[in-house]
Amino acid sequence: MTGRFGHVVVGVVALILAASPFATGAELQQKLIEESTVEQVLKRGVLRVGLSTFVPWAMTDKAGRLIGFEIDVATRVAQDLGVKVEFVPTKWAGIIPALLTGKFDVIIGGMGITAQRNLKVNFSIPYDHSGVAIVAHQQLAAGFGRLEDFNRPDVVVTARLGSTSAAAANKLLPKAQRRFFDDESQVIQELLNGKVHALLAGTPLPVYQALKYPDKLFLPLKGAITKEPIGFAVRKGDFDTLNFFDNWIRVVEAEGWLAERKAYWFETQEWESLLK
Repeated sequence: MTGRFGHVVVGVVALILAASPFATGAELQQKLIEESTVEQVLKRGVLRVGLSTFVPWAMTDKAGRLIGFEIDVATRVAQDLGVKVEFVPTKWAGIIPALLTGKFDVIIGGMGITAQRNLKVNFSIPYDHSGVAIVAHQQLAAGFGRLEDFNRPDVVVTARLGSTSAAAANKLLPKAQRRFFDDESQVIQELLNGKVHALLAGTPLPVYQALKYPDKLFLPLKGAITKEPIGFAVRKGDFDTLNFFDNWIRVVEAEGWLAERKAYWFETQEWESLLK
C-alpha cells in the first residue's frame, strides 16, 4: 500500500483509533463484568460446585447427602453470595476439563495448587494446606519404616488417578509398581484386599484408615511426605471471580471459621456416626 491512497487509509485508521478507545474500553469492561462467573452465579441464583469424594473433604451420609469440610466451605460461599449451592460430583481425573467446558463454576474439592494445573486454571489464594501420607498393609509391608522401603520393583503402591498423591508416587517411588484408580473406595479396597503394599493419599485419610482397620493397616512413616497448598480453581481470565474468592477466604480465615471447620472434620471423629 503506497502513495496518496495508502496515506489516506492510514490516516483514517489513526482517526478511528484516536476517537474510539474510551467508548470501546468502557464497553469491553462492562462486557467482561457481565460475563464473569460471579455475575452469572448471581443472575442464576445458584453456585455450581465441582468436586469428588475424598474423606473427610466430601462424603455421602446415611441419608445420601454430601457432608464434609468442602461441603461446609462451598455452602458458606453460596450463603455469602446470597445464592443456592449445587454440587456436581465428578471423577477426579476429569474434573479440570469439566470446569473448562462449563459444567460447573468452580472446583472446591481439596485441589492442591500445582504449576501443571495452574497452566490450565487459575487458583485462589490457599484456604487450606494438605500433604500426601502413606498407609500400608501390615503383612505385605511388615518391617517397612522408611520411604526407601517402598521404592522397590517388588513393591506395589496405589493412589487416586489424577491426584497429587499419584504425582507423589510417580516422583518419589519411581521404582515401585504403581496402580491408579478413579475412585477413592477402589483405592482403599485394593489395600484392604492385600493387592498392594501401600496407599498414598492426602491427609488425614491414611490416618483414618489405619485407625479404622488396626488389624490390617498401619502407618509406616510419621506425618506427610509432601506439603501442598489447597485452593479454589476457576477458569482462566475471570479476575472478578478470583478477586471475590480470594477476599472471601481472607474474611472467613480472619473470623476463625475456617480453622473451626477444619478442626471438626480433621481432628475429631464426631462425624463418623453420620456415614453409612
